[in-house]
Amino acid sequence: MPEYPNRQFLEFEQPIKDLYEQIDATKKLAEKNPKIDLSATIKQLEQSIVDKRKAITESLSPWQRVQLSRHPDRPYTLKYIQLMCDKFIELHGDRNVKDDKAMVGGFTEFNGQTVMMIGQQKGSNTKARQMRNFGMANPEGYRKALRLMKLAEKFDKPVVCLIDTPGAFPGLEAEERGQGEAIARNIYEMIRLKVPIVIVIIGEGASGGALGIGVGDKTLMMENTWYTVISPESCSSILWRSWDKKELAAEQLKLTANDMKGFGLVDEIVQEPLGGAHWDYVAAAAMLKQQIIKALDEIKDIAPATRVENRIEKYCKMGFWEEA
Repeated sequence: MPEYPNRQFLEFEQPIKDLYEQIDATKKLAEKNPKIDLSATIKQLEQSIVDKRKAITESLSPWQRVQLSRHPDRPYTLKYIQLMCDKFIELHGDRNVKDDKAMVGGFTEFNGQTVMMIGQQKGSNTKARQMRNFGMANPEGYRKALRLMKLAEKFDKPVVCLIDTPGAFPGLEAEERGQGEAIARNIYEMIRLKVPIVIVIIGEGASGGALGIGVGDKTLMMENTWYTVISPESCSSILWRSWDKKELAAEQLKLTANDMKGFGLVDEIVQEPLGGAHWDYVAAAAMLKQQIIKALDEIKDIAPATRVENRIEKYCKMGFWEEA
């Protein structure tokens, strides 16, 4: 995890940055004047950081949670796999076009059992983000994910999908290679997959890009993430012809974990460390791991045919409507 001063702060995290700067100034003063004991002051400032993180976490708006889900220091799929799993063997390619770097997956040892882990991967720096296409998968990425799911089904291994994408890649070449069909095919096949499937939104869960690996028996959502049909900025630009209403759009879209749980679209909310997962990777991974273990335990002994029936019934019940 990056330490201050390399850590990046969002606008509403500025009070925390100010406290870090006070600690740095106090430490420098203590070095220049070794006879003065400032340890109590430093300890008090450190406690103030914890208190401020708690205060910020308790009063986050929907738009601020969207910002946290995109925090540049936030852990991504490969970081969670590294911290939660052992012996991860990444598998590549869709056996048709190429290997999509925005979608990663492979067999790994998770809590003593073999599991297929699949997820979108963003980059940790500019070069990596370009290579990973900012976590926006092309059709070959979704076809690779489906190939790995079918492989897991062949060997009777559970599937865990980690969702973190601003959407499927909307480029011309993606549409030419069948982006819509690839996502639709994944939804169709995941509904019928005979092995347990656990879905986790670990960051951004936008549109069909998320749904392409987002159908399962249990859906978990981390505390500071969002899950909806469109990003607040795009929603604002469509409704108000400007991005200036993105905060209002985030509120009206009802995209937070609490909203999704209330709608019955996700099963559990995974708590994060104070201030967000970017403050403590190890603690965030530990919290997530326990929830995934719990979800897998609840569905592992269900007969495959019953599991598929339950999955179909679950998704058929989603949504609210009225008949005139």
